[in-house]
Order: sequence, then C-alpha cells, then structure tokens
Amino acid sequence: MITKERIYDLLAEYLKDTDYEVAELSVSPSNDILIEVDRLQGVDMDFCAALNHRLTEALGDEDYSLEVGSVSLTAPFKTRLQYEKHLGHAVEVLTKEGKKLHGQLVSVDEETFAVDVEMMVAVEGKKRKQKEIQTITFRYRDVKHTKYEIKL
Repeated sequence: MITKERIYDLLAEYLKDTDYEVAELSVSPSNDILIEVDRLQGVDMDFCAALNHRLTEALGDEDYSLEVGSVSLTAPFKTRLQYEKHLGHAVEVLTKEGKKLHGQLVSVDEETFAVDVEMMVAVEGKKRKQKEIQTITFRYRDVKHTKYEIKL
C-alpha cells in the first residue's frame, strides 16, 4: 500500500547523505505521487531521474503515477532552505492581514526572516513623505506566503 509516510521514509533514506531536502510531498487517493526536492545549489535533473528510478524500484508493481522534480521558481516558499537560497533576492511577502510587501530578503533564522522594504515615511520638517528603506522582520507563521520575485 502506498502512503505518504512510506514515501517519506523512502525519501529520508535516499536523501540522508545528500544536501537535498523534500520541499513538497503529496499522495492523492488515486496514488498520484508528487515530490519536489530542493537544495541551495539548485536541483540537478539527473538526480531527480535517479531518485525517480529508486522509488519506482521500491514501489514495485503497485498502481501509481510518480513525478519527481524541483520546486517551481514562482511557487510560494515551503521550507527555510528556500528562504536561505533566496537571500539577497527580491521577494513578495503576503501577510495574514492581506498586506503585500515587496523588498529584498536580508536575513533568515529558525523563527523569522527579514526583508528590506522601500517605504514612504513622514520626515520631521518636510512637507512630503520621503522614500526610506526599512527592515521588517516576520515570523514564518505570520505570513500567508513569500515568493521569489522575478525582476526584468
């Protein structure tokens, strides 16, 4: 029988001596298995093919479909590794209150991450607001999503 736990155990065994981690794992009721892996240096498609082959061997003749790949560049971050991977890059943060902010990801730790955001702020003695970079720290649990922003 194919279960998410069984697939996760197989992945843990196969990935233990690598710098890859599971970013997403889903198993549908009809045994459609989707696995997304990631690492700081990017994902090697040959590695994904080899991982697919090992899982296919382990699952044998069971009825399933299997897709192994890398995390989508435009998908919301799912792991801290994805935050670390995008340090210094432009990101979009959507808070649980629905406020969308754009800025540069400047730090990541166990509980929080920080983004430099350009804000219009009132300056004493000035009539008009001025642009200022402010560092805003978020707890992971306080945001709906964070995404890499592709800047052209």
